[in-house]
Amino acid sequence: MTFWSGRRVVLGVTGGIACYKSCMLARRLVEAGARVDVVLTRAAAEFVRPVTFEALTGRPVLTSLWEPGGALSHVRLGEGADVVVVAPATAHLIARMAQGIADDLLTTLLLATPAPILLAPAMNDEMFAADTTRANLAGLAARGVATVGPEIGALAEGPSERPGRMSEPASIMLAAERLLASTGSRLAGRRVVVTGGPTREPLDPVRVMTNRSSGRMGIALAEAAWARGAIVRLILGPGALAPHAGIEVERVETTAEMGAAVGRRLPQTDVLVMAAAPADYRTDDIAAVKRPRTGGTLHLSLAPTDDILAGTRSLRKPGAVIVGFALETGDALEKGRAKLAAKGLDLIVVNDALEPGAGFEVDTNRVVLLGSDGSSQTLALAGKREIADGILDAVETRLG
Repeated sequence: MTFWSGRRVVLGVTGGIACYKSCMLARRLVEAGARVDVVLTRAAAEFVRPVTFEALTGRPVLTSLWEPGGALSHVRLGEGADVVVVAPATAHLIARMAQGIADDLLTTLLLATPAPILLAPAMNDEMFAADTTRANLAGLAARGVATVGPEIGALAEGPSERPGRMSEPASIMLAAERLLASTGSRLAGRRVVVTGGPTREPLDPVRVMTNRSSGRMGIALAEAAWARGAIVRLILGPGALAPHAGIEVERVETTAEMGAAVGRRLPQTDVLVMAAAPADYRTDDIAAVKRPRTGGTLHLSLAPTDDILAGTRSLRKPGAVIVGFALETGDALEKGRAKLAAKGLDLIVVNDALEPGAGFEVDTNRVVLLGSDGSSQTLALAGKREIADGILDAVETRLG
């Protein structure tokens, strides 16, 4: 089960070159378990034919008020939808919405639906920067219409350093989830700090000591918290992965840098989730130049790095929920219980680094949640985003 299982999504597609991303968005929503009804404008059908979306969704595609079944489709689809997503949303569509114009199936549906609406603008950067477009979007926002993007990147006419490019399908899905999931969530409006990834301790300008953490679990937790309406800060160690748009990211390198970043944020933080795998050792013998391998055997004196979680006790906001992770190799639960008590945590997430499908460098995980109240909950092997939601469910029960 995913968040989208059984959800009903109306996907409006307008006439822009970004239509090709809308195909991927439709496919991803269906794969996540949603029922997707696509409404194409006449211009959109010049870019992508209806049969493409029919093949991707397994549902008939509507393009006109005047086709069979279309006369009341704006009412039927609008009333039955959990969310209406328009991607791409062109400047033309945004202007018509802002003025309340209902002259085709999509604009009529948008005016009639009681469902939340999410727009993914996509247009030339000059058009997005125009005062008229900005005023139209501001007016729609005041009426409760949500927006994701646009982003900076290559446009049809070439590279651009200003917004105009439609957000990626994963970012649009996450924004739509936030629009739905934040209602009633105890995390909505709360400040959440998540750490993720490894840290690196330098040996010389080239070599470092680190571990196999990819940052996937931390990113999944940050995205899951953001989807629930939280104000999220992700403190992320080195690596190629990054979260989707909307999440504030602070990059760090060493364990000391991560500890300092956590310390700066902690007094205002409602939830701290320490999913990172900081390096446990460092050396004071950091060479100024690369050590040559021809120098023979290398001997280093290693000292433990500071324990970030243990050092947060005096900085914690009263009532904050503090979550630690314990990745172990043997007697994992006993070691997890010891860390839970020693570091004064509300919750610790325990998993075995040697278990297939769990730990580092995989997309899945299986964990046991141990609470300071003596509770124990096992989350079966699943994708890291599903595990993240299970962890946050436990966090929400502990929020005052």
